[in-house]
Parts: sequence; C-alpha cells; structure tokens
Amino acid sequence: MKIKWKRLIIITVITFIVGSFFSLVTMNNMDTFKELVKPINVPGILFPIVWSILYLLMSVSCYLITESKDKNKDSAILIYAIQLIINSVWSLIFFGFGAYLFAFIWLLLLLALIIVMIVRFYNIDKRAAYLNIPYVLWVIFAGYLNLGIYLLNR
Repeated sequence: MKIKWKRLIIITVITFIVGSFFSLVTMNNMDTFKELVKPINVPGILFPIVWSILYLLMSVSCYLITESKDKNKDSAILIYAIQLIINSVWSLIFFGFGAYLFAFIWLLLLLALIIVMIVRFYNIDKRAAYLNIPYVLWVIFAGYLNLGIYLLNR
C-alpha cells in the first residue's frame, strides 16, 4: 500500500488542532491543577508527551479508514470526529470550568464513543482498531485521575 502523505499529514494536523484546541485555551489554569489533591501524582510533562503519541496513533488509524473501500467508512470517520471533539471539550469542562464531576461523566461519554469507534474501525481495518488501544487505556486512567480529583477536592 502506497502511503498518501498529504492525506496523512492533513488528518494528523486536524487531529492535533481539534484534539488540543481547548487544552491550549485553558493552559492558564494549569496552576490551579497543580494545587489540586490527586489520587496519584503524575509528572505534568507526561501529559503532552502521551497525548502527542496518542494523537499520532489516532491519526494513522483514521488515515487507514479513509483508505478503505468499505461502504461504512464515512460513518466510522464521523464517529472519529465526534469523539475527537468530545475529547477536546473535556479540557474546557475540567480546566476551564473546574466542573470535575461533570468532566468525569463527560469522560464516560468519551470512553463509550472510543469503544464504538474501535468496534467500527475493527470491522473495517483491524490495524486501525488496534492503534486506538493505548487511547482507550489512557482515557480509563484519565477517568481514574478525574474521579479522584473530584472526590479529594470537594
């Protein structure tokens, strides 16, 4: 399979812009995050590294779906786009509004959408589905952190 680099780069750029949009907007609130009691202390530098890797994996998975001849690829790409927006809005809810319980509920919605996306991707291209396993694991971990922060800071 010949890689269509332009398409892959466009998907990657869009994924990074949409996925990190509200993180960039709410970056000023990181001092508040540092002051919160957390169930586990994770070095702050880990988050941008992990998200960069996840966005790259997600981009490649979406690219694989766009290259498919499957008749259901458009609906799978739509789910990808929706979960990416839901992912991005979580930062606004958590960091921007400090609504930690609602942010946790929002993460549950995101987790459900990621699972739906993985199942859809699996039916089209198994590689695309497998590339999202680290994403779902990270969101579960983020849910643990989010719920812990809510419980420890009320």
